[in-house]
This record gives sequence, structure tokens and C-alpha cells, in this order.
Amino acid sequence: MTGNDTTVLRVAGRPVGRYVTRPELPARLSPRPCLHPVTTLAGTAVTELGPADHAHHLGVGVAVPDVEGFNFWGGRTYVRDQGPTELDNHGSQRHVTFQLRDPDGFVEELRWVAAGGELLRERRTVAATALTDQAWALDLTFSLTNVTRVPLSIGSPATNGRPGAAYGGFFWRARKEATAPEVFTADRAGEAEAHGRRADWLALAGDGWTLVFAGATERTRQDPWFVRTEEYPGVGSSLAYDERLPVPPGETVVRRIVTVVADGRLTRDAAASLVRKAVSP
Repeated sequence: MTGNDTTVLRVAGRPVGRYVTRPELPARLSPRPCLHPVTTLAGTAVTELGPADHAHHLGVGVAVPDVEGFNFWGGRTYVRDQGPTELDNHGSQRHVTFQLRDPDGFVEELRWVAAGGELLRERRTVAATALTDQAWALDLTFSLTNVTRVPLSIGSPATNGRPGAAYGGFFWRARKEATAPEVFTADRAGEAEAHGRRADWLALAGDGWTLVFAGATERTRQDPWFVRTEEYPGVGSSLAYDERLPVPPGETVVRRIVTVVADGRLTRDAAASLVRKAVSP
């Protein structure tokens, strides 16, 4: 992927992420700003961009498969009683401006556009913070405002008839390795146990790295986790798990996810301790 505007996130002067604001991608992939590569402090990449299994998975970002029928996720659209279907319904997220831009983060304004019109206006805040000499935190908040004069709603394949496929919202496509990563929460382990459940935090541990995702607001923690490890490694927070999320005109949906990016494989206790440090006021 190429883009003509990028910014580099740094922790204590060390680059840990590259943010592309204007990716040059085909419309079918629902072009949108994204972070890739994201690395640990030791330099291990923990994201993938456009992998062969899902070309529309773009590192770390915000992606929604159904905003009033428009696809801001990329790829095929799940149609009830029909299944995954190629439709000409893809939207794009367009960078407007950086309201703030520092080495350790930024505040960005984006327009969510489909069929020639703007549906949502987003304010995205991203910050990188040092935690230890082996871990840092990526703090991402997105606020989606309905700028139309009509009610909108956010859906997912799950709300459109595909059980378990409630992806849409914050999403992190992790690095694919020879062995599937482990996934665990404070009291559960394995994809089947973690997927579709609420948890204050959820960890994905690969070969020499661990990602720990945490909802940083009470509302965010109400969203169940979308988890994949065997098919591909990816974690998201579900905006529309079992019913569509309404967004009336002028109203705003806000979510905040903090992700600990650590070298090595963390224990439960270590993961919980780093989350407390990363999310503390």
C-alpha cells in the first residue's frame, strides 16, 4: 500500500507505528486511514496489511461492514438468506485534517463517505505511551457523528443473519505466524471461550509478543470481543453484536480502546498489571 501522507508514532524517540492517512487502495477494499506497521519496542511487527487471506484487513483502525447498508469494512457484504455477496456499496474514510500532530500521537478529523455523500464525521485520537522498557500502550478513541438529517444505524454480518460474525468497530489484524496465537482473558482461554464475550481485557500472545486489548470506558467495555486465532489472528470490539446500533441525526457514538504492545509472552498477572497502568487516569 502506498499513501501520500503518513505520520510516525514514537515512544521515547523510538518509532513504533506508521499511520497512513490517504491510502491508495481500490474501492472494493473500503480505503481508510490505518496504522501499519505497528511494532514492539524491540522492533517486532505485530500487524499485517492486506494479507492474502483477507486483502481488506488493514493493520489497526476503525472499520464497519454496515452503515445503513454501506460497507466501510471492505470485501464482500453479508446479505441475509444469500451469504457473502459482491456489492457495489463500498464507502471510504477520508482524512480531512490533523487538529493536533505530535511525535507521540495526533487528533484527526475524517469524513465517512459513500455514494457521493457524507454519512459520518469522525474525530479520532491516537496516543502512544511508554509503560516499561518492554511495553508501550496505543490509546485510540473514535467518535462517530451522524451528519445527515436522517437516522442511521450500524450493523454487522451477525445482525444481518450470520451468527458469531459481529465484527465492526475497532479492529487489529495481527501478525500471522506458523502457530496460531494464544488468546486469554482474566478468567478464560481459547478462541471459543473469548469470542463474543465481554471482558475488561483480552490478550493475544504470539511468538515473542503479546497484545492486550482493554475497553477504557464503561460503554466500551459493554461491547463483546470479536476474536479470531485459528483462521487468522485478529481482535476487534463489536459495535453491533446482536442488534443494530442506532445513530440518530446529530448524535455521536464514542469508543476508546487501549492496547498494550509488549515484547515476550505475558502471564495473566503481567497483562492485568500493564492494563491497569495503561488505563489508569
